[in-house]
Amino acid sequence: MDANRTASHFDLSGKVILVTGGSRGLGLAMCHAFAEAGASLVISSRKQESCDVAAAEISAATGAECLPIACHVGHWDACDELLAKTYAHFGRIDVLVNNAGMSPLYESLSGVSRELFDKVIGVNLAGPFRLSSVVAEKMAAEQGGSIINVSSTSSIAPGAAEIPYAAAKAGINSMTQGFAHAFAPKVRTNCIMPGPFMTDIAKAWTDEVKQIFARTVPLGRAGEPHEIIGAALFLASDAGSFTNGSTIKVDGGMAYGAG
Repeated sequence: MDANRTASHFDLSGKVILVTGGSRGLGLAMCHAFAEAGASLVISSRKQESCDVAAAEISAATGAECLPIACHVGHWDACDELLAKTYAHFGRIDVLVNNAGMSPLYESLSGVSRELFDKVIGVNLAGPFRLSSVVAEKMAAEQGGSIINVSSTSSIAPGAAEIPYAAAKAGINSMTQGFAHAFAPKVRTNCIMPGPFMTDIAKAWTDEVKQIFARTVPLGRAGEPHEIIGAALFLASDAGSFTNGSTIKVDGGMAYGAG
């Protein structure tokens, strides 16, 4: 087998990829991988400084062109502005990665305010819907492309501490299926469903939480950020050209449901 030919299926040279939540965690790991595969990037998150740092870091490491644009994806006007700046600079988007998310803590379910609930739904579901709707229409009318949503295993097995977030991510799963039908055949829409990963959120994990993962994850641990990139490269590239409407779990083999 020709190794270079195999690698070419994952080549992203000449592609423009927009990643929300791209300045840290899984988003940053994906951005590094996309750049190493030859893509130009739009790196977005809420804080411009974080976007600037990530873009400079990736450009220095890979030589890729990285455009940093701050955006609060929970605000539709901000989503539209992000897309306008991206199209003005690059002229197109080949891959959209809806990775931005938030899951704030709450003391009780009855104590969750409407403002907090709306914010969680806005960032995790409404923003991705708006971005995907606009980008997919342009992709379908022009060069085609790929949309990658990032869900969570909490969407199918929510815990008590993450119910609004889990509900929003369940919406992402449903949205993935709908968009896969709405914009095919030129646009592929798929979803990555991560389990526990050692990102910033892991800093708050207690020893008890870590022990739970050791017992419930067949691989005996949480994932490292770089372990998300295989799924991301597959869905972004020609290697995934016949994959549409799929949800890929990256969770170490966790089992769900009654047993």
